[in-house]
Amino acid sequence: MNPTPRQSQSRADERSYPARPLLAASIAVFRDGRLLIARRGQAPMEGLFSLPGGLVEIGETLREAALRELREEVGVEAEILAFVDHIEPIARDGAGVREHYVVAAFVGRWRGGEARIGAEAAEVAWIDPETIGDYPTTLALPAVVARAAKLERSLR
Repeated sequence: MNPTPRQSQSRADERSYPARPLLAASIAVFRDGRLLIARRGQAPMEGLFSLPGGLVEIGETLREAALRELREEVGVEAEILAFVDHIEPIARDGAGVREHYVVAAFVGRWRGGEARIGAEAAEVAWIDPETIGDYPTTLALPAVVARAAKLERSLR
């Protein structure tokens, strides 16, 4: 049986002009008051800093997805402390909705592993969360980081 055009699309292509929003999870991980950020090595939003995260797999909870993506992308282990917020990046163009994600953002505390770069994370850094505005980031990241930092401090 031949694959349908949808089945033969690349990873980036299958996320363009989706039939429905794509569900993802991310995590703001803190270690000694510093936040882990990663510069995206692939589309979408390649070159911008964001939190480690990615699409939720079938049968996986949002929390499981956030922790799995953290391990896969940057090699770090964490415990989730709380849910922070959800963000909904939507990109439109003349042909319609080019991208639509619903991202559940969590806050967590580092438990092990040293952050490393890879295909999805071209650069990693542990930063003072107050300096997030000094980095080129995804649109909603500064607001999510501010809420996550406040939550993390309250849960110490």
